[in-house]
Amino acid sequence: MTTFQRIRACFAGLIALCFAIVAMIYPDKGFILIMAGLGISLFLSGVRMVIYYFSMARHMVGGRYMLYLGLIVLDFGMFTLALSDIPRIYIVTYLLGCNVFAGAIEIMRALESKRLNCSWKLNMSRGITDLLIAVTCCVFVSSTRVLVYLYCLGLIYVSCIRIINAFRRTAIVYIQ
Repeated sequence: MTTFQRIRACFAGLIALCFAIVAMIYPDKGFILIMAGLGISLFLSGVRMVIYYFSMARHMVGGRYMLYLGLIVLDFGMFTLALSDIPRIYIVTYLLGCNVFAGAIEIMRALESKRLNCSWKLNMSRGITDLLIAVTCCVFVSSTRVLVYLYCLGLIYVSCIRIINAFRRTAIVYIQ
């Protein structure tokens, strides 16, 4: 990881940490803040992937995958931003699906890293935390305040993991 990438990852972790704290302070508005933050971050991530495709990935093997992934993430971002008028149970179901999917992906990445004898414990803990948050949200689905607190606690955990990973030493292979 380059110095700029480390600074960017640390900055993104600090922004997410501040966002979670603000949402916990105002739990009544926290639900709208979470939806807006998730939608904007997905939208910007999709735009970044599409720009990356047109600037560099279209010349690479498998670069079309970046275009498809960027368009899907961009669509999810716009969909999330459009969810303000529907009942909250559908929004909670959508957020639960996102947490379950993210947790499953992290667990699969951790298992693959373990097979390759790499560091895997942080990814496994992050995946298990996402799945535990989703299960706990299913139990407290009727209380919006509890859901906001649970989501913010998960966001605080993920942002702390991101900051830790930013300061972690990375292995570099030297060829002599």
